[in-house]
Amino acid sequence: MLLDIPKEALSTHTVTDYANVGPSEVTCKNSPTGHTSVPQPAKSNPMSIWRAIMKKPQTAVRSCRQNQASGHEGREKQVLSSSQVKPSTPDGLARRQKEVVLRASVSPYHLFRDTAEVTVFRENLLSWYDREKRDLPWRRRAEGEMDPDRRAYAVWVSEVMLQQTQVATVIDYYTRWMQKWPTLQDLASASLEEVNQLWAGLGYYSRGRRLQEGAQKVVEELGGHVPHTAETLQKLLPGVGRYTAGAIASIAFGQATGVVDGNVVRVLCRVRAIGADSGSTFVSQQLWSLAQQLVDPARPGDFNQAAMELGATVCTPQHPRCSQCPVQSVCRAHQRVEREQLVASQSLPGSPDVEECAPSAGQCQLCAPPTEPWDQTLGVANFPRKASRRPPREECSATCVLEQPRALGGARILLVQRPKSGLLAGLWEFPSVTAEPSGQCQREALLRELQSWVGPLPATHLQHFGQVVHTFSHIKLTYQVYGLALEGQIPVTTTPPGARWLTREEFHTAAVSTAMKKVFRVYEGQRPGTCKGSKRSQVSAPSTQRKPSPGQQVLDSFFRPHHPTDVSSLNSMAQ
Repeated sequence: MLLDIPKEALSTHTVTDYANVGPSEVTCKNSPTGHTSVPQPAKSNPMSIWRAIMKKPQTAVRSCRQNQASGHEGREKQVLSSSQVKPSTPDGLARRQKEVVLRASVSPYHLFRDTAEVTVFRENLLSWYDREKRDLPWRRRAEGEMDPDRRAYAVWVSEVMLQQTQVATVIDYYTRWMQKWPTLQDLASASLEEVNQLWAGLGYYSRGRRLQEGAQKVVEELGGHVPHTAETLQKLLPGVGRYTAGAIASIAFGQATGVVDGNVVRVLCRVRAIGADSGSTFVSQQLWSLAQQLVDPARPGDFNQAAMELGATVCTPQHPRCSQCPVQSVCRAHQRVEREQLVASQSLPGSPDVEECAPSAGQCQLCAPPTEPWDQTLGVANFPRKASRRPPREECSATCVLEQPRALGGARILLVQRPKSGLLAGLWEFPSVTAEPSGQCQREALLRELQSWVGPLPATHLQHFGQVVHTFSHIKLTYQVYGLALEGQIPVTTTPPGARWLTREEFHTAAVSTAMKKVFRVYEGQRPGTCKGSKRSQVSAPSTQRKPSPGQQVLDSFFRPHHPTDVSSLNSMAQ
């Protein structure tokens, strides 16, 4: 959580909590030895199978006939086993029939077919994890906490913070959070303003709000006890989806349930050579089924953390370290790389020397599409297939830093609160308006917004200082940064609800977004009497003057008196 980011070595949980996606229909049963195995094909009525298939379009029928011709009857019977629930509606029947065809076209090449392979995977992965796992504060806290509810809370906070956020970033936030609110009861009694203030800069701000809502529900409705199973966690707690629920249940309570985050997706797709779109519902169900089959019932929490750790530190997106991988011996992607290298070195046709997915079965639903051939330069990084992403939509906003330089007690700046829902809900920002790129209408709209908060203002004093580009998960937002200094004083007591006058020190600790901090850096760097903004400000300041020639710059620097103003300059002169 989830699911924050080398960038790979300090990886994120790129988490999709599939809250509305049920478990895979191909389930795994525990064997008497305590290990899991793929269930044996169940006996089914051939006529019922035929009737189900005949209701599909002809293309699907041809696919199934090809599978039957290549000896896939056993897998088709497995799909139609008695463990399936009969659909009660025509839509459910059609959906179930579609799954029959899809699953019949999945090769066993992508599955774990015997307990020996599963055992090797578990033992090698856990042995590696015991030697190589990173020392992280949430792991220390969970391992040392005897109270199950406090242990679950510690895991819960870390998993939420780790969604879409780098480990290196989360460590400081997690430490400060647990110091401020060490128990669920402490968090439940905090204000949303306090939560937003501590979360500021971590991004995806709704996570903090939902985390507090969950804590309040546990304290007020569940007697202070966190649900112990993944199913009840997902059902009862707001903001807890399938991944987060599985992580809490396995790590805090020892439930043998698998988890799938972005790191696990990458590991499983490479280990089983799954090249189909991992974001599709069908493939994600197969990945969850594999994760459930592999999880070690004796150490489920450690196993799940080990799988994520492997993806974060070894099986990384761009530069995987295969020579250090503990499960290389069962990795289909690595076997494919070796086979391709052998074929290339011997200039032989592509007849495989190792097992591969048989193409005669039609288009396997877990293989990469024919339009995406193997790229020799990528190696195992051919898996998983990168899903096509929509570019973020572009928006423009005009925002103004309105300052009272001569206010009592020091200069103050105006902040207003965003709505309680939507993007950056409840956070504070400089007065802003949605704007078109054109200048004059933008200025007029912004001036009206400012006047709605503080009354009449001189339009001539509104200055444009530059722009900031900040990308949220789905929006690329360009802020046109303005500034306006008030000559007089506005009593703080007359500020309308939803607005605050803050000192600079108060601003830096307030519940403001990273984007607003960038805006303020632009303002500070461009206003008269201050040094120019740094690169971190992403300033695009307007300029009408031509840059002096190199010769002119030399002359200017020679005749300009040098007055050091910062500590580093004074130190260098003293030396």
